[in-house]
Amino acid sequence: MIHLHTSTTPVEMLPGLVRRTLVTGPAMMLVEFTFQANVQVPTHAHPHEQVGYVASGRVRLTIDGQSHELTAGDTYCAPANIPHSALALEPSIVIDTFNPPREDYK
Repeated sequence: MIHLHTSTTPVEMLPGLVRRTLVTGPAMMLVEFTFQANVQVPTHAHPHEQVGYVASGRVRLTIDGQSHELTAGDTYCAPANIPHSALALEPSIVIDTFNPPREDYK
């Protein structure tokens, strides 16, 4: 199954934060997030395991109360039901995989 980036639908989740669901399979989902600088994703938790890759930029990611500054090439895992948040310190692109797929992102 092939999905072209040009066929994805951008969704503005917050001012300055755009989500594109790139592809969804039976067990996982790949999502691109494009951040403008200083955009904050508030602390939240969900039943999906979330594994991510910082494709470009710089973000401060907080998982279970521990904060780290990540730059291009860095990765992370937010286990299911664990509180986490993000702050874009500069324009950034982050790629996340969710297992199972998020129904609200389809």
